[in-house]
Formats: sequence, C-alpha cells, structure tokens
Amino acid sequence: MQRIREWVLLSGSSHPALAKKISEHLERPLGAVDIRRFSDGEIFAEIKENVRGRSVYLIQSTCAPVNDSLMELLIMMDALKRASAKEINVITPYYGYSRQDRKVSPRTPISAKLTADLLTVAGASRIVSVDLHAGQIQGFFNIPFDNLYAMPVLLEHLKKSSLLKGVPEEELVIVSPDAGGMMRSRGLAKRMNANVALIDKRRTGPNVAMAMNIVGDVEGKTAIILDDMIDTAGTLTEAANAVLKNGAKRVIAVATHGVLSGPAIERLEKSNIERVILTDTIPLSAAAQACKKIEQVSIAPLLAEAINRIHHYDSVSSLFT
Repeated sequence: MQRIREWVLLSGSSHPALAKKISEHLERPLGAVDIRRFSDGEIFAEIKENVRGRSVYLIQSTCAPVNDSLMELLIMMDALKRASAKEINVITPYYGYSRQDRKVSPRTPISAKLTADLLTVAGASRIVSVDLHAGQIQGFFNIPFDNLYAMPVLLEHLKKSSLLKGVPEEELVIVSPDAGGMMRSRGLAKRMNANVALIDKRRTGPNVAMAMNIVGDVEGKTAIILDDMIDTAGTLTEAANAVLKNGAKRVIAVATHGVLSGPAIERLEKSNIERVILTDTIPLSAAAQACKKIEQVSIAPLLAEAINRIHHYDSVSSLFT
C-alpha cells in the first residue's frame, strides 16, 4: 500500500493572521513553533512538531521589520533541515529586498540575489510568492519558484465592490504608474474591458518620484491606478494628481503589497484618492487599519489552493491566469 505523503503547515511570526486563514482554507491545523529572542536580539526557533520525512509548508512574509523576518525565516528553515524534514516549501507572500534586483549604480549590491542565495543554502525546496516586484528574480533560484498573481483576487473584489457600480466599461481606465507595470495594467484592462494609460515617471532618488506626462486618455473617466506595491505612497499620490489634472473624475488605487512605510498613511489621507485596495500579503499597521480609505482583501484562498496543488502534484499554472 502506497504511503500517503505527510505534510505539516507552519508559520513564522511576521503574519500569523494570514497563516491562520490559510490553515482554515486547507482545513489543517498550524503546527507549533516556539520563537524566542535572547536579550541581545538573537532569534531562537524550536519546531514543536515531528517533521522527520514530512513535507513542510512554512509561511513567512519577509515584511517589516524586514531583517528580523528574513533572519527568523532562515533560522526556522535551518531547524527544519536539521530535524530531517523531507521538503521545505517556503510560502513568502511578500518577498523582501525584491526592489534591489540589479545594479543601479557602481558599487551597489543585488540584494534580491543575495536573499535568494540565503534561502537556497538554508534548505528551501521550493519558493511561493505573490507579485514579485521584478519577475526575473525567479531566475536567481535553481529550485522551483511559483510567482502567483493577485490579479484574479483583486479583479473579483473590484467586480463585487460598490465603487464601480453604475460605471460603464468605456468610462474605466487602468493606469500604470510606470513602464514596468504596463503589462500588469494591460492584463487587468483586458479582463475589465477598460482602456489603459501610462504615466511617464522620473525618479530622482530612492522613495522619491515625480510624475511627468500621461500616455493615454483619462479625461472624464474613473481611473484605477494599479501597482505591485505601495511603500511611501509618493509614486501613487503623484500619479493620482497627474490623472486628476488631466481630467479624470475619480481615482481608485489597487496594489498587491501594502508596505505603507514612512509618510504613506498621511499622504493617502491628504490625497484625492477615493479608495486604496490592498491584499493582506503584509499585515496592516494600527495607523493603516484606522485609515478609512484603505480596504483589504485576503490572498489566503489563492495561497491555500497553491499549497494544496503543490502537495498533491497538481498543476499550479492555472492559478497564473
């Protein structure tokens, strides 16, 4: 009789709420992990489950505090490897350091590649993430990497939302805040039968952006600005100002990752953006939860389905459409 492949679902401390939702969708309990810190800040992790010969699915977003989240993930992986886990499948909805995917000037690092090396050496068998900032990061790994798209989840939420009730398709425009996100915007525009526009952006430094020109027609339309992440919200608010100056009636923002660091919440509160729709790849801070403009939709069903298909050797490719 063939032995059923055994598996264990574990979570780090970066986003326990998302891990709980995933476990509920899978109808499997989360395994126990004891994570402690020494007085000098060193991280200690002890796996309280028997993982010998089992496939482990370890959920940990490498979000703020990024370095602590990443180090905690590596230490848990090392503990699992030394406990003879058969496979260590890392589910990291938000891949930290993803913006440092190439050298932008002399004597600078490619930190996304360094992170990939760390995860591989620590013992990862497979990586699952959502909407990488740069798709080529998958090429930094010599192990399977599934880069899932949040678009189906966000699209379903938009269609059900009252925000677009009564808005004809011809009055919708999907706006990409930069050239890098144009393919993502075209994909959403195709599914919503909407027009598409592009903002020609000039960046003068890290977390500093200035919107310049708009390619496409936004006059008299409801503009949906689509991006992979919102960090300090500088790019987003400049983009919103640009489309409104060019005649857009309303602005709605949609993004996968709500990093929301620094002055982000203050900028969103003061902006003319009607609503900001995010997924829960990153937990919201108290200030973000208090912001009435922010609306969050869960990515847990998508991740749970991906884990289920990976474990049972079913196709994951249909989740990319």
